[in-house]
Amino acid sequence: MPLIGLTQNDMEFLDGLDPQLKMFWYIAIPVSLIFVLQTILTFVGSGGSDGLEADFDGDLDSADAPFQMFSFRNLVNFLLGFSWTGISFYKLIPNTTLLIMLSLAVGFAFVYFFFLIIKQIQKLGEDNTFRLEKTLDKIAEVYLAIPGRMQGKGKIMVSLNGSVREIDAMTEQDKIETNATVKIKRVESGNILIVEKL
Repeated sequence: MPLIGLTQNDMEFLDGLDPQLKMFWYIAIPVSLIFVLQTILTFVGSGGSDGLEADFDGDLDSADAPFQMFSFRNLVNFLLGFSWTGISFYKLIPNTTLLIMLSLAVGFAFVYFFFLIIKQIQKLGEDNTFRLEKTLDKIAEVYLAIPGRMQGKGKIMVSLNGSVREIDAMTEQDKIETNATVKIKRVESGNILIVEKL
């Protein structure tokens, strides 16, 4: 049955090929068209929203859902790698079994590569906004001495989400010297951390 979009000359070209190579071409052509269409829809087919989220929801169900191994997107990625590897190495690898094994390996590699891309996109979509509440019970280092008995502010250095922040801090204890280690107990007045020396 002729493939959509192929001319008579194209069909004659495919008819003259070895059955195995013809199989790779019959997979590669429609799968490549679907892949191009999916890629276009990813970036422009979501009606002005992000585009990525609209497209990936079909595979992931939601941004927090686990990666689904069996999905239409992954099938396309697998067949894309499988077919084009078979076409590319057909003349270089005369052993049919070895060629199919290589094609299968590249097909699975395409799926894994897509998985890595999705994970990176999910990380970009995570809320990395710095909130003082996230520092509660964290251990920090005093950067600027903190006056005792809530008589003034000092500064502490706290690490959160891979970044180090310098934040105003006070203590209900005696004065805490620079370089001392403290534990963050609560947030006061919206932007001041109350700490105690360890």
